[in-house]
Amino acid sequence: MSRAAGPPSAASADDDPTWFIRATDAFGRLTWRLFGRVQLHGLEHVRGLEGPVLLVANHVSNADATLIASYLTPALGRRIYWLGKREALDWPIVGPILRHNAVMGIQRGAADVEAFRAARRVLDEGHVLVVFPEGTRSPSGALQEAKEGTTILALRTGARIVPVGLAGTRRVWPRGQRLPHPGLRRVVVRVGEPFTIAAGGTGSERRAAQVAATTEIMTRIAALLPAAQRGAYAADRDAADGPSANAVAPDPPTRPSGDPVP
Repeated sequence: MSRAAGPPSAASADDDPTWFIRATDAFGRLTWRLFGRVQLHGLEHVRGLEGPVLLVANHVSNADATLIASYLTPALGRRIYWLGKREALDWPIVGPILRHNAVMGIQRGAADVEAFRAARRVLDEGHVLVVFPEGTRSPSGALQEAKEGTTILALRTGARIVPVGLAGTRRVWPRGQRLPHPGLRRVVVRVGEPFTIAAGGTGSERRAAQVAATTEIMTRIAALLPAAQRGAYAADRDAADGPSANAVAPDPPTRPSGDPVP
């Protein structure tokens, strides 16, 4: 039976980012200045968060993970754990970088079971985990139907959920391209308010509540995205917001330093 490379136990691991994680994230922010004009919204929602935290984001580009790591790690002040392909951890140069950035290797062929076990272990030990509920990058850039693993994970661990909306990364690094495109393209990161979900009852009632919770998670992500990216959850967002559904909250963008953008 295959085993996932899990995180160290809470008893032996500090939740603080290591010097290596801080260094790679700083390098990531420097690199992003070459590829995009990053605007940040809502970072105050993650500052000071304690206990298990589940960051849930839309996924359209290989650039998404680097963007989250580079800017949300310093805002959280905590180590962020990731799920990744087991074989990637054995690649020269890249493998050691991934391992030292809290990426857990999941064996192909047993991904669903092993990924869930590894993810639950991270949250049960009170850490921060990033999950892309869609399961894969969206070919169109719009939200796809989410898998329910994220919801089950949140229900079983009681983790606080933080929605994250990413816009513009597809233009920086389109799906199918081996390398990102240089140029100062506008990239927006929006972080929503933390929340928790519950699904009581049994049988069909519990199943219905679980489906509703999945929709709630994705609707909150959709609320942080431009209307064109809301995809499968556009109608849910419209129903929640009414006439204002097409408008993203007009909070002022901030620079990576946290200062307002003029």
